[in-house]
Amino acid sequence: MIGLLGATGAVGRTAAQRITAYGLGPLRVGGRDLAGAADLAATLPGTAHAVRVDLNDPGRLAAFCDGCRVVVNCAGPSYQVLDTVARAAFAAGADYVDIGGELAAKDALSTGGVPEGRTAVFSAGVMPGLSGLLPRLLAKGRPLRRLDLYVGGAAVFTPLSAVDALLTRGPKFGTPMAAWRAGRVAPNTLAPLNGVTLPGFPVPVHAWPYLTTEAQTLAMDTGADEVRSYNVFVTERLPEALTASWAQLPDTDPATLSPATLAPHADAVVRASLQDNADLGAFYVMLFTGRPRPGASPGPTRVLLTAVDSYALSGVVMALATRAVLTGSVPPGVHLAAEALDPDATATALHDDPLVEELTIR
Repeated sequence: MIGLLGATGAVGRTAAQRITAYGLGPLRVGGRDLAGAADLAATLPGTAHAVRVDLNDPGRLAAFCDGCRVVVNCAGPSYQVLDTVARAAFAAGADYVDIGGELAAKDALSTGGVPEGRTAVFSAGVMPGLSGLLPRLLAKGRPLRRLDLYVGGAAVFTPLSAVDALLTRGPKFGTPMAAWRAGRVAPNTLAPLNGVTLPGFPVPVHAWPYLTTEAQTLAMDTGADEVRSYNVFVTERLPEALTASWAQLPDTDPATLSPATLAPHADAVVRASLQDNADLGAFYVMLFTGRPRPGASPGPTRVLLTAVDSYALSGVVMALATRAVLTGSVPPGVHLAAEALDPDATATALHDDPLVEELTIR
């Protein structure tokens, strides 16, 4: 049995469809909206049934996890959930896959100890996730002089994803305006790129430097001399909305912020994304370019992925991570998806998925 939490959301619906299509086993579809979960279960071929569950109700969460081989969590906000669901899954003897969490959740779970033989994979979405996985295709077997990462587009934020965007800031998530150079973070070395034309992006864009912790790990793992990582926006509305919200939020642990405190700021982020979408439509692009060191062996220098719906694409990644855990491709322990999944296998699966408009490696 595979338990899927947050199944009726933008990510969870696609994850449920792909998990079923991959033939990974019977599916337990969980959500606070039982009717919505039941409607989804009815559309899935094979054995799927709906269960009402609330992540904040320990009893219901434990009952949901009971009997599962793996628990797949598409619910959030991920920084406030942290390791709560993972611990419930481990207590039930199940492995765990989460769309979010990043280092904060990984560290929280690792600190409390992991039962022998159990596996957890965090950040198994598009960003973080694919954003740290696909660039590894450029560094296989050869050192890179420079690696550039551009991820973003005109994606509509949901209220939940807006809250996650507001909460995922600070040293556990990344450093703005920084690059990776000569084996360390080099702060305040990059400036925003305004109105630039980039391959794969249908309009000129604004690229804001943000060296994520995922990009820092990527730099260390690949041995790249320099890494530049950018969040890409189609207008200045979203970065302005995020910056204004961060300036107004209390300077405290984000996990302690109440929904009432976050709601108006999340609404501002959602409105900005809706305006971008109304003006330019929906698209999402991941562009990675690598410059090898002189004398390095030949290989690809660019990975380009384009899609319409970043949330649905994250659902595909969640299903692929679930399959990797169930087939034993990921060893026991606590991992981040970008470090644990196989980039070649993931790229092959994405290339064949109808939600991916283009995936080229050249």
